[in-house]
Amino acid sequence: MKIFVIFLFISLHILPCLSFTSFVFGDSLVDAGNNDYLFTLSKADSPPYGIDFKPSGGKPTGRFTNGRTISDIVGQALGAKSFPPPYLAPNTQVDAIHRGINYASGASGILDETGSLFIGRVPLREQVNYFEQSRNYMVNVMRENGTKELLKKAIFSLTTGSNDILNYVQPSIPFFEGDKVSPSTYQDYMVFNLTTQLKRLHELGARKFIVVGVGPIGCIPFVRSLNLLASGKCSIKVNDLIQGYNKKLNMALDQLNQQLGPEAIFVYANSFDIVMRIILNYHQYGFENANDPCCGGNFPPFVCFKGPNAKTSALCDDRSKYVFWDAYHPTEAANIIIAKMLLDGDESVSFPINIRELYNYNS
Repeated sequence: MKIFVIFLFISLHILPCLSFTSFVFGDSLVDAGNNDYLFTLSKADSPPYGIDFKPSGGKPTGRFTNGRTISDIVGQALGAKSFPPPYLAPNTQVDAIHRGINYASGASGILDETGSLFIGRVPLREQVNYFEQSRNYMVNVMRENGTKELLKKAIFSLTTGSNDILNYVQPSIPFFEGDKVSPSTYQDYMVFNLTTQLKRLHELGARKFIVVGVGPIGCIPFVRSLNLLASGKCSIKVNDLIQGYNKKLNMALDQLNQQLGPEAIFVYANSFDIVMRIILNYHQYGFENANDPCCGGNFPPFVCFKGPNAKTSALCDDRSKYVFWDAYHPTEAANIIIAKMLLDGDESVSFPINIRELYNYNS
């Protein structure tokens, strides 16, 4: 593996003229509005969602935060002039050639059954099916060789797994009633299904991958409330499950790098350590609150909304001072810090290279 890492750094070329094309897969952490087009209980299509999203003038776009997602911020930092549109929005296929497409869907997971209580959502497998349709469109316009060249330079990011973990630890999910598989078996099942989709994307022409590990959702307001944890405490059981999964995922990506590199490169984004660092040292990052959601409160039903007779549901005074926007998702302020670390961080947060180096990588 050391030889492979050395080769990566030798092969890095600075190509400032590269256009940024991004294909985004995942869940509500990076959904750019696909769920707006589904019959689903998982929606972010009403105020105050998007209140700080400048391109929309503060109107909701289907993003599950007050402003930009991590993938939005990374794209802008790498020179993107606009954001990849949601695949399910009308007439977006042409965007696949110019800026990419966002296939992410709130409440979805690696496993098809994840998020079934929310009714509509697009599981990862189906998101990759959608990409295959986009690729067919590209081939019709650019022919096979042109499509291969575009995809070779594009960035493919996958941010998924959080909902699979939540579904496993919550006792009321119908699919998991009765005896659950062991944590280790479940982790293996998640990794197997995720790597299956990574290999599919590779067969379709993807070469530059960012695979984001699951963050410390044992510390999100929803899980803290569910487990009746004191302020500042996290669920050790949930976070241990996540860290076991992340370790196995990192090892699987290492194997893919050895099997498919250097033409293809799989970057593991260590979101767990980044977010834990922010939560534990939130004052150092300019935050005043790392426990409570800015919007929606700490108790069920955790709904963040703007009603007809009230301004909002318990919206905090200063959104830039909160780590969490609602009971599940970070604020834009937290997303900015996370994105910066992934862009320019060392091997402890992004391995074997960081996202900026991945963007400039030319095998």
